[in-house]
Amino acid sequence: MKNLNIVQNPVVLTSLYKMRDVATSSYDIRIAARKITRCLLYEASKTLPLKDKNVTTPLTTFTTKVVDEDIEIIISPILRAGLIFTDEAVDILPQAVIRHIGMYRDETTLKPVWYYNKLPKSLKKPDKTFVFITDPMLATGNSLLQSVKLYVEKGVPIKNIKAISIISAPEGIENLHKNFPDLEIITATLDDHLNDKGYIVPGMGDAGDRMFNTL
Repeated sequence: MKNLNIVQNPVVLTSLYKMRDVATSSYDIRIAARKITRCLLYEASKTLPLKDKNVTTPLTTFTTKVVDEDIEIIISPILRAGLIFTDEAVDILPQAVIRHIGMYRDETTLKPVWYYNKLPKSLKKPDKTFVFITDPMLATGNSLLQSVKLYVEKGVPIKNIKAISIISAPEGIENLHKNFPDLEIITATLDDHLNDKGYIVPGMGDAGDRMFNTL
């Protein structure tokens, strides 16, 4: 599937097993999720622009590549489950800015309801802004879709935006790509379908509740 990047390795697969298991504690789910998110964020960062920079080692001075310091990197977790990405993101990309987006799903309509938006009114250099929108579960895709639109409306090119999830459903992928065909979606797995309540099957249940022990 075009612009769908499924990242899998033994660490990701074992961690997915832990997250899905109904007997796994909230603490162990968070640990497993962080292992997966680190892998996904490394993959997402592969296309960040680089620049040459001189470095002096104990033996010599030479030119190497580093992330371009003139770009702005934004990590946008969708509250609350998206918070699981934040600690890993600031470790991997300490220059990144965290911009929280607050939405909850109306359980009747399955549509997102806004309650928090930490984005600035405008971005200084939209064409040099790179955005990682994070949400562990890409189900209907409605929350991620609204978040992507938020950044596109501020002038960020769609090629600079990545949607990052741990578990995705085909319906959510289709919804995002119907509206933004060139959006890259990075995920650890593509599950089978959504049930009539909008939950991913086989999935892991409600990610926020299971991660934060609010069942």
